[in-house]
Amino acid sequence: MRAIVIKQYGGPEMLAIEKRPDPKAEAGQVLIEVKAFGLNHAEIYFRKGAWGDVAEISGIECVGLVKSDPEGRFAPGQKVIAIVGGMGRSINGSYAELVSVPSTNVAAVETTLSWEELAAIPESYATAWTSLMGILALKKGQTVVIRGATSALGQAAVNIAAHAGARVIATARSADRAALLEGLGARDVLLEAPTLSELVRERYRDEIDAVLDIVGNTTVLDSLAMLRRGGHVCLVGFLGGGGPLSLEPVFQMPSGTQLSVFASALVTGTPAFPLSEIPFQAIADRVADGTYKAKPAKVFRFDQIHAAHRLMETNGAGGKLVVAL
Repeated sequence: MRAIVIKQYGGPEMLAIEKRPDPKAEAGQVLIEVKAFGLNHAEIYFRKGAWGDVAEISGIECVGLVKSDPEGRFAPGQKVIAIVGGMGRSINGSYAELVSVPSTNVAAVETTLSWEELAAIPESYATAWTSLMGILALKKGQTVVIRGATSALGQAAVNIAAHAGARVIATARSADRAALLEGLGARDVLLEAPTLSELVRERYRDEIDAVLDIVGNTTVLDSLAMLRRGGHVCLVGFLGGGGPLSLEPVFQMPSGTQLSVFASALVTGTPAFPLSEIPFQAIADRVADGTYKAKPAKVFRFDQIHAAHRLMETNGAGGKLVVAL
């Protein structure tokens, strides 16, 4: 098979298309013929070696057709979504024509969406759904701030929260993204700032029930400062950069507020966060009928992986980047 491999840790030029032996599905795995895959910031860290030694073949998600399933849970030719489960980190990932994935991290879907359209869904919508509906337990009529809303994950979160009947306040780095976010269902769009909480509290008083923070360590304390008593911040990304965060909860967290994290790549598909909790079929149906607006921002060919990674690294894609085989 053809695969995109990390030749050595470094920039996009360290990714090379080479031939590798076809993987086989062992017990508990599903072999998938990859039709398309989405790109994720985690794969930049993999490529750079920032998270230690990782698998030679990157990629944490894909869509495709089942080639074989030793346990018989999935039928040959069945259309599926696959996410994380060690892909790209401890086992070879989806940047290839074939990938073998733990069956716990594979979900079947029936849809007329193109492969490119379907590939814009898996990781972004799985993470957004679990964090908003599973962890923040967002309800109709509540007010949620989504920080980093122009990212692929952020746009998925705006779609899901608005459809659930929440009042969505979205943040962006530039005013020219306001129309995009309003089109997804945001009621208000604010420009990101280190002390955004001051504006939010002035405008909304004690109305903020939840914050989905995709920006990360640079904003999480400010996100906590937005909350009403009993409010909840869920930290799910690090668009603003990673690294250690010094936190003294008693002195830096407002009393009566909650802070949680969701590390999708580490826990999705485990007994604590089973894939069955994510309604992939309903999500695909909503994308197909236009309820969720989830078109890829740009689609690349397999041999354009360098250009795809360079664009992803700028944080200027404006949505989900997809590679089609």
